[in-house]
Amino acid sequence: MAMAITADDVKRLREETGAGMLDCKNALEKAAGDFEKAKGILRKKGFDTAMKRAERVTADGTIETYMHHNKRLAAMVEINCETDFVARTDDFKTLAQQVALHIAGANPLYVTQDEVPADCKEDPKEVVLLLQPFVQDESRTVGDLVNETIARTGENIRIRRFARFELGR
Repeated sequence: MAMAITADDVKRLREETGAGMLDCKNALEKAAGDFEKAKGILRKKGFDTAMKRAERVTADGTIETYMHHNKRLAAMVEINCETDFVARTDDFKTLAQQVALHIAGANPLYVTQDEVPADCKEDPKEVVLLLQPFVQDESRTVGDLVNETIARTGENIRIRRFARFELGR
């Protein structure tokens, strides 16, 4: 017997994930009403969408900064997307803010695993930005955040570069 999916269930999942209403309804139906399974389905769908868009040119975007309250730690990140329209959306701006905050807190050394030197002895999950667990929700990586935003905006998004500054280091 299939579980009835209510409009409130769809609304709740949509608010938690930012995915479209039909995607949320389908994910809940596929997961038999289990919210965590539905979130996993949506995350995978976002990853699949991101892979399809990976080769698109990202020539627009934004530069975002984060400065810690004590003014002793700051981060700056350049995030690119395909159009200025998406660069001005709340989803994209939120992603940029979250990534800048993450860089300040987690101190990554590289954006992608491809940038890691062959002689690096450190665990890639500790030094590669896209592989690090997100500081505000360790159940997701920074790469997951990017892929989720790609799924919501419909455009390719890339973190191009970043810098982190800390007084006394």
